[in-house]
Amino acid sequence: MRTRTRLMDATLDLLAERGEDSVSLREITSAADANVSAVSYHFGSLRSLCDAAIEDALEHYLDAQHDAVGALSPDSSVEQLAEAFARPMIGALASGGRDLAVMRLVARTALDAPEGWRRFGTKFDQIDGECVRVLKAYFPRIKAAELVLRTRLVAGMLNWAILAPLGTSLRGRSRRHLERLVLPALSGAFGGVTLPRRS
Repeated sequence: MRTRTRLMDATLDLLAERGEDSVSLREITSAADANVSAVSYHFGSLRSLCDAAIEDALEHYLDAQHDAVGALSPDSSVEQLAEAFARPMIGALASGGRDLAVMRLVARTALDAPEGWRRFGTKFDQIDGECVRVLKAYFPRIKAAELVLRTRLVAGMLNWAILAPLGTSLRGRSRRHLERLVLPALSGAFGGVTLPRRS
């Protein structure tokens, strides 16, 4: 395994286990079987190494989400869209452990995204586009920009579910149970249910 990859993997493991303020360069290089000069050579600093490790985790998450949403057929339901969109997050909640800790780390970083995350703009746009492709079949009169907004709001709901105290009550449940609890809310957010007006 290349030194750069070992350093990022070790960093992500330690960040997931302890949080960003409790990880030292010496611990990372020891876990990665590398020396401090390798960090300087590949990343420049501890902060850049941590950013790169978290960005790598985000990229894996976005790839999984894009694959799931992109595989939907044109006649997929809104419920199927919600399931595909949420699949990586629900998988992390169901498996717990490192997967969940990494997902929480990514979600926490997303609250104040670093400058480097701009490079993911194309991936976010692709996922939005796949969601709009499905949603347009059900809501042809709604503008694409509004459907993108709904998609981003659903993403925010997933981040909140991972980070908020609610996420603690969801951990360790089976994937099927989590889908039963979470997917109706996401489907509703995608579908824009209109409540009747009070008379």
